[in-house]
Amino acid sequence: MTTSVSKQHPRSMSRMLMLRSLSSYLGRSDAMLVAGVSVLSMIVLCAIFGPMLYPIDPWDMDATPLLLPGEDWRHFLGTDAMGRDVVAGLIHGARTSLIIGFFGAAFALMIGITIGSLSGYFRGWVDDLLMRITEIYQTIPIFIFLIVLVAIFGPKLSTITWAIAVVSWPPVARITRAEFLVLREREFVQASILLGVGDLRIICREVLPNALPPVIVLGSIVTANSILNETALAFLGLGDPNVISWGTMIGSGREYLRTAWHLSAIPGVAILVTVLSISTVGEWMNQMLNPKGRSA
Repeated sequence: MTTSVSKQHPRSMSRMLMLRSLSSYLGRSDAMLVAGVSVLSMIVLCAIFGPMLYPIDPWDMDATPLLLPGEDWRHFLGTDAMGRDVVAGLIHGARTSLIIGFFGAAFALMIGITIGSLSGYFRGWVDDLLMRITEIYQTIPIFIFLIVLVAIFGPKLSTITWAIAVVSWPPVARITRAEFLVLREREFVQASILLGVGDLRIICREVLPNALPPVIVLGSIVTANSILNETALAFLGLGDPNVISWGTMIGSGREYLRTAWHLSAIPGVAILVTVLSISTVGEWMNQMLNPKGRSA
């Protein structure tokens, strides 16, 4: 009986420490975390299920133009200059912005992690070549480069997503490379090399999992920037003309700021709230994954 208790004791103690540490993380920033996750979850659910719960086509021009919020209960946030419902535009625009934001960030992380891991692990001429390519990308103004890519390949949803990924990966590559340069000298990596473990196996199973925390935190910033970049493109008329987005709504409503302020203000607030919620979740992840933040 005593032997079984002593065998289970270390495991139970580790579980208890994990639970205590998790509760301390949540206790420090529970209000901000709950607010950020709640708002972001509502936006995601609205983008997924909103068109089914509010089945109004955002392109339908069947209402009185330039209705103010509250003027007509059927269109309680008003209508634009062509009689299109603002709420329907917000719901479908949320789907467009989130798709471009999340997928653009995911593709940027894939490119950046691949280049950064190869550069930091192999070093030497591989590091020099990949970092020179990264520096070339960073010398080009990001938004101008983004406009050029969309103008050349066409303003389609897939093109915009890939273009945002192409201009967003250099910071991810640099952070991944810095983590790999440090972890490459650790004992467990050197032991794997001495044992003859393949480079790809070491990168994927030994080094990369330990290098991911700062990259994951950076992913939230890339996601927020992707949404802002898509909004700026749509505001300039370089968005996909076949889908509605928050940037398109702001761009079409800028001519009516004095008579119908809500056309630009409402989607602008939606963008602000979305970016702030993503940044809040990213900040909490930084506190949770950063050892200095945990010890504070």
